[in-house]
Amino acid sequence: MESYSAAVSDFRKARDQAGLQKVIGRLRGRSIELLSYEEVRQKLKASGIVSMGLKDIPLESIVGSVGRYHDFTRSFLPVHDSDQDRWARVRVATSEMSGLPPVELFQIGDAFFVSDGHHRISVARQLGATHIEAYVTEIRSKVPIPADFEPEDLIRAADYVDFLEQTRLDELRQEADLTVTCAGQYEKLFEHIDVHRYYMGVEQQREISYEEAVVHWYDHVYFPVIQSIQELGVLRDFPNRTETDLYLWIAKHRADIEEGLGWEIPYDEAAVDLVDKESSRWSRFTSRIGNRVLEVVDAEDGTPDSGTENQRSKKKAIDRNPVLFRDILVAVSGKEKAWLALEQAITVANKESGKIRGLYVAEDPDQASSAIAQDVRDRFLWRCGEVGIQAEFATDVGPVAKTICDRSRWVDLVVVNLAHPPENSAISRYQSGFRTLLKRCSRPVLAVPGVTTSLSHPLLAYDGRPKAQEALYIASYMAARWHLPLTVVTVCEDGVTEKTLEFARKYLEPYDINAHYELVEGSIAASLLQMTQERDNDLIMMGGYGGNPVLEVVLGTAIDEILAEADIPIIVCH
Repeated sequence: MESYSAAVSDFRKARDQAGLQKVIGRLRGRSIELLSYEEVRQKLKASGIVSMGLKDIPLESIVGSVGRYHDFTRSFLPVHDSDQDRWARVRVATSEMSGLPPVELFQIGDAFFVSDGHHRISVARQLGATHIEAYVTEIRSKVPIPADFEPEDLIRAADYVDFLEQTRLDELRQEADLTVTCAGQYEKLFEHIDVHRYYMGVEQQREISYEEAVVHWYDHVYFPVIQSIQELGVLRDFPNRTETDLYLWIAKHRADIEEGLGWEIPYDEAAVDLVDKESSRWSRFTSRIGNRVLEVVDAEDGTPDSGTENQRSKKKAIDRNPVLFRDILVAVSGKEKAWLALEQAITVANKESGKIRGLYVAEDPDQASSAIAQDVRDRFLWRCGEVGIQAEFATDVGPVAKTICDRSRWVDLVVVNLAHPPENSAISRYQSGFRTLLKRCSRPVLAVPGVTTSLSHPLLAYDGRPKAQEALYIASYMAARWHLPLTVVTVCEDGVTEKTLEFARKYLEPYDINAHYELVEGSIAASLLQMTQERDNDLIMMGGYGGNPVLEVVLGTAIDEILAEADIPIIVCH
């Protein structure tokens, strides 16, 4: 049986530990006190008492007290010497046969608060117990709190209660969980709802009730972003944040991007860009067009399979998946021939129900604000409005090729006028801005010469290289989705053989594409240009530069020749 003097000795040890915890807490700037039940209850507006009966409660989940939160540390070490006698007598009683009665606790969420039994809990923890018997009374709250609830968490939880009381989201969308980890975030969510309500009223020309705005914002703005966060697995990169934290972070990042670009950016694109910049794990998501190509055409691992069931599934994948060219960048300079690029982009946008983003690149700020720049903007927006195409326009300053490349990451296709193709000399090729654009642009480039076409009969130049493989993916999408006949040409040169063309044939067969295959010998450029004449093609699709860059500049490539000689548009893939 435990002696009273031994129990007093145990108390002194516990008391010394409490003093040490207090010093460490001050050095770290953290409170070691128990939470005040009444303060928590009031701030969380907890109400509705339910008796839960006798339960076995984990000691670590008891984080607060009804009236003695200053008398014990968070780990229930005694703070005052005046508790020595009471603590020691409880310690002695724990070794007697009769034991001690259960303690009494209030429960809010997963956290417990002592109303009777502080010393019993303190002694139990000192003896190494993990659980204790308790009569539990649950107090219901709109925001249940976790067992590891900290004092600094109370402000955020109280703000969340106020947010739910005003929005009633916990009633309107019971699955909603908008917890955050930083203070002051709910004010931002209120702003988002207010702005959304305003624009709903402008669009619908009527007064929008607050409840209607809340539901519409949650369903059409907030939740789609959360779905993207879940699908992309973003929380794995930010394990200490919540989905609402990331929603607000992405919204701020999106606003910053839009201010810089002068374009609207989808939330999912802002999310990918944010994580790409903040997380080293995100490299696999940076090639957006490549991932969408694979998704849309159901390319899987690139291994052809001509089975009947596979044909059906791949054809269905084409039909049900989103469009490939959702956003199209068009560079417009104001010169008359440059407007052909816009007309060709309109053709693509009509087929894809896409948006066109116009870009005027000025040499300096004065030119950017000139009457010429304004005229280009007005004409661009007028033309897109005339044909019913969604459009945005931006003016930027800098080198043309670099500016287009920098902005290309936010679109799916770049359309430019082929006014100055690389000329047939090493110096001209080295200095060619158009060549720089094709080599550095992160998206496929549709080069438009002095004529536009209906893009109704494409020719795919396929040599098996990785960049030609992307051209194959895009060609399969366009031919299947747009219901186009496709000419596939492989020129036997530098290891390219009949097997190369056979791979393309097997890949395309599951999509029920009306394709014609040609294996030819001779000069690549001459053979392809001749084929476009014979087959009446109105679009060439091919892979971009991919060889030794020095040799390509010195000797030139088939791409340079085709760009210089072709009189139909050309899609160059990357």
